[in-house]
Amino acid sequence: MKQVRIITGTAIPLKRSDVDTDQIIPAEWLKRVERTGFEKGLFATWRDDRNFVLNDERYAGASILVAGPSFGVGSSREHAVWAIQQYGFDAVIAPSFSDIFRNNCTKNGLAPVALSNEAVTRIWDAIDEDPNVEITIDMERLLVEIPAIGLVESFPMEAQNQYRYLNGLDDVGITLGHADEIDSYEASRPAWLH
Repeated sequence: MKQVRIITGTAIPLKRSDVDTDQIIPAEWLKRVERTGFEKGLFATWRDDRNFVLNDERYAGASILVAGPSFGVGSSREHAVWAIQQYGFDAVIAPSFSDIFRNNCTKNGLAPVALSNEAVTRIWDAIDEDPNVEITIDMERLLVEIPAIGLVESFPMEAQNQYRYLNGLDDVGITLGHADEIDSYEASRPAWLH
């Protein structure tokens, strides 16, 4: 996992609530053996509609997805996070996330940023007015800033998850941080347990 300290970029306004993981990445995409190529399945059903926001060229190159409440509900599928990341998003801003989806984000380096409904609406309005409005997410200070509209909002994150982002650590990286203790334990185990 790469270090995530500052995310700066433009955003796509996904003005929908209760977006579930099957809408994020339909079940037929879960049969893939590789862990790549999921960006093609991101919101696949909705993308058939030419007017769907991901098809709008004004938002090309956006690195932040701004969605409505209850984002990532439904079944636990890490593929949903992979699809969002592989499409080019580094963060999702929403008023709330399902616990499982948020946990999958923290294990894969996609920043789940929970802001109030009012803040999300202000961000949507700013994007509607100027699709190139720049948003900064500061993972160290846990702030979202949009200087163009004077928005500065804090967001919650558990200390252990913030540590993961700031240091670029997934579960394996965290475990390897205890390598000396693991080696010491293994060296002290009776031979018959090896």
